[in-house]
Amino acid sequence: MQKILITGGAGFIGSHIAEKLYKFYKVIIVDNLSSGCMENLPKSEELTLYKLNIEKDDIEKVFETEKPDFVIHLAAQTSVNYSVQNPYTDANINIMASIRLLEICKKYKIKKFIAASSAAVYGNPQYIPIDENHPTEPMSQYGLSKLVMEKYIQLSGLPYIIFRFSNAFGPKQKSSKESGVIAIFNNAMKNNKQINIYGNGEQIRDFIYVADIASVCQKAIESDIKNEIINFSTNRGISINYLFNKMADLYNFKYRANYLPERIGDIKDSILSNRKAIDLFGNIDFTSLQTGLNALKHDNY
Repeated sequence: MQKILITGGAGFIGSHIAEKLYKFYKVIIVDNLSSGCMENLPKSEELTLYKLNIEKDDIEKVFETEKPDFVIHLAAQTSVNYSVQNPYTDANINIMASIRLLEICKKYKIKKFIAASSAAVYGNPQYIPIDENHPTEPMSQYGLSKLVMEKYIQLSGLPYIIFRFSNAFGPKQKSSKESGVIAIFNNAMKNNKQINIYGNGEQIRDFIYVADIASVCQKAIESDIKNEIINFSTNRGISINYLFNKMADLYNFKYRANYLPERIGDIKDSILSNRKAIDLFGNIDFTSLQTGLNALKHDNY
């Protein structure tokens, strides 16, 4: 059985990927559990968790012990606002820790390195939908650190796939100030709490269900595709106001949104083209927003 090491594998996206893969592969999780948790993970002999910080700890011992065939790199600092206030920490986690990981992967001859980047690398779009040839002009330190990480991966000599994901949502996503907007709305509506919207709410986003991300990561492992940067999204955009109203109807939420000034580093509109992903991986059955929201509503996480 081949082995897949997932950094950040106990987190929101990582745990869904682990749950998708452990039936077919030996899955090794490296996670410091700062935002992820053990309860996210399925209990299986085919899954092993190492509580380690890729920024500070000796993760090479995991490679020595487990000898993974593939690496999926998800561990990151993911908050735009935090990156603006703490650029050094953001760069240390997203760039320097990634370089450490790449050097170890080269030493142990990893067959393919799969990394999660972000739509934030594009900045404000010159056209929509944004394809992979769109200029990269990050508006935040977070977007910049993800773009620099991409460049190091490309120069590493390792076979790689870099995914630029749109806004992921689904079960097990924690709600905090820095969470995805759907997770924040979900938590507030379940608990009848006030919801803040930054800006006028007409900013456009596209949302991708987390199980679809897990599926495409499995395709990336099992395909011969390599050395590609690939957007992954539904290619459908909706406004934050539309999302609020749709979820309010679903949850029977009675409060109006509280509108606040827009935040530094936030992108006005973002819709990622998924044409390249479909061309490379074939037909993809994307989960609809309504189906995903229904699943999230009934999630007890």
